[in-house]
Amino acid sequence: MLTPYSPPAPPLTRMADGTVKQISPFTGTEVWTVPGRGNRPISHPVAEVHDLTPAERTRACAFCAAHYTETPPEKSRVVAVPGGGFERIDAVSATDLFSTVAEFRRVPNLFEILSYEYWHANHGYEIPDAARERMEAYIADPVGAAHVERVARTKLRASGQDPAGWDSMDEAHRRRYLAAFFAGGHDVIIARRHFTDDAVDTSGLAGSGTLTPAEHRAYTRLAVDAMHDLYEANRWVRYVAVFQNWLRPAGASFDHLHKQLVAIDERGVSSELELQRLRANPNLYNEMAVDYAAYNGLLVASNDRAVAFAGFGHRYPTLEVYSTSPTPEPWLMSREEVEAVSDLVHALHAATGADVPSNEEWHHRPLGVDQPMPWHVTLKWRVSTLAGFEGGTKIYLNTIDPWTLRDRVVARLEDLRADRLIAPCAVGEECPTTPNRLLYNPVLTR
Repeated sequence: MLTPYSPPAPPLTRMADGTVKQISPFTGTEVWTVPGRGNRPISHPVAEVHDLTPAERTRACAFCAAHYTETPPEKSRVVAVPGGGFERIDAVSATDLFSTVAEFRRVPNLFEILSYEYWHANHGYEIPDAARERMEAYIADPVGAAHVERVARTKLRASGQDPAGWDSMDEAHRRRYLAAFFAGGHDVIIARRHFTDDAVDTSGLAGSGTLTPAEHRAYTRLAVDAMHDLYEANRWVRYVAVFQNWLRPAGASFDHLHKQLVAIDERGVSSELELQRLRANPNLYNEMAVDYAAYNGLLVASNDRAVAFAGFGHRYPTLEVYSTSPTPEPWLMSREEVEAVSDLVHALHAATGADVPSNEEWHHRPLGVDQPMPWHVTLKWRVSTLAGFEGGTKIYLNTIDPWTLRDRVVARLEDLRADRLIAPCAVGEECPTTPNRLLYNPVLTR
């Protein structure tokens, strides 16, 4: 007996009054955009604006360039090299922290989501030999010992403990406490600037879109390298979440550009939901993401190795960038493939503007998954607050529908491209609409 055909609800439905109903083809999340609710301002300007002092350019927060010793010891940094380009330097010693200017720094998060102790207690994780050797070398240097002691006391104080507790620890206990600074699974990648170089007052925050395309590429490559390193360092890691919270309404502790990478011992709910649907339809990301966006006039930008569109089925206005590479893992991609994604993400940040709170989230195939999944990045505009209606109905109100989002971003991208502030790319109607552009599905490359 034939099973009756029961098609799923379409991702996008436009009602007669203009209401747009959206259902995510990956998670089933239901979202409505009601006419009139998108007319509110989306930017969050700096509340108190004053002229910048020279000191504020490098000392505005703990992530600023004059405060290298306020974060745990660096795992690596990226510096500009003469003649252009960037170079990565690993394991900078305490005495060399200020010998070069770090365009981007990878440091352990002082307050990990999953602590070193979590991994040790639940999985028997021990500090790897390479990390232990680095820790011993760092604290053997008096400058390094003073650095980690200062940071340890800061962490004790912020955790509600007495900083003097450091004095009562024996050496074994101190090394156990410091292990998180050298072998933890939660890293932060910090950009150099708090304010743009041409800022004259505190409204001139430096975000992803204010970087040059070359700087954003270096920023992205360092995050990809860090992701791979976190997988390699701990065999119990099943997924590395990579995200960027920009401005306090989006969850940022500092209005200073930074990404976070968190190693976890599960795949995560989002990946599990996508995997269920992917096993039923291996070509899901083509058919229900890029192709569906193309059919509905939602493409925003593209280049030879990546494509961007206005997303649907998200709680917030969301832009999405997909790599067209056949390789699912970003760290195994070619440099050109990684930089293609970086260029479109940078362009979308520039079009969004530094005064709009946002979350950038990376998605890739978790370790051990039997199905290929393309690397893709979402940029969510945090311009509304979830409230009682959403909590009671699990229907989310997104104030900007995908077509309005697309038109808004395309217009801005055209201006940015004309001013050469973003990397070359096709914009809007120029984008190819060829089906199956994502080559992650091995059937498409046979």
